Amino acid sequence: MNTMTSLLGGLAAVFVLYLAGGTIRNLPPILRALLAGLIPLLAYFVLIVGRWPGLDVVAMHISVFLAAGLVLFAVTQFRRHSVGRMHWAPKLLTAFFLGLVVVNGSLLYIAGKGLPEPLARWWLGSKGNAVYSGFSGVVAHGQAAAKAVSSELSQTQRESELGWQVEVSGLDGNAPVRAIQVRVKDRTGLPVDRIEGELRLLRPGAAQAALTLPLVALDAGTYGGVLRLPASGRWLAELRLLREHKLHYQNTQELVAP
Repeated sequence: MNTMTSLLGGLAAVFVLYLAGGTIRNLPPILRALLAGLIPLLAYFVLIVGRWPGLDVVAMHISVFLAAGLVLFAVTQFRRHSVGRMHWAPKLLTAFFLGLVVVNGSLLYIAGKGLPEPLARWWLGSKGNAVYSGFSGVVAHGQAAAKAVSSELSQTQRESELGWQVEVSGLDGNAPVRAIQVRVKDRTGLPVDRIEGELRLLRPGAAQAALTLPLVALDAGTYGGVLRLPASGRWLAELRLLREHKLHYQNTQELVAP
């Protein structure tokens, strides 16, 4: 489910429920606003069962739906106690809320899909080369960072000693479903068998993989599987090749899903 669709649909539901609550007699306005925000929020929680979109997206929906109900309550109270034209205070409150929704929605879009390419080229600068705006996160300083660097260097040395020639096909393109094939040869050009391969799909900057695709043996030295991208935006495809439960090869490639 698209984030912007759920946000806009939820906001429309909050507005409709708030108006419908006005037809119920003896319903306090604050309770009416609270119910208008909670009911779409509970419906959203039901829709994302088994399809966790991330804590940032869920927090965005919580804040927007509840804040929308409170803004409607505030505007109603101001209009009830004012005579003539609406006071500037509820107008300012409404404008602030709408601006907050636009800014947060834009940040969520950029976090998931990166900057739109024309804006990225203008802002980040380019001399005709591709511009990638995905943020891969930060590495903390200290003992953990030193261990990570040491592990990376050791892995690079193992790859150099093995001399494997790895060819990956199927990752390019814009299709949501892609047939992946990995061909592995040794330094003499012979196929390498008995490999445990997997393709991990992560968002830029995420620590945990959204899904892990096991690569099964298709032929001598050839491994593959069908990758189904769970959502649109920018993804990092991390290829891992193990032998005897030891990691011997690792490579990461960026994907863009429509």
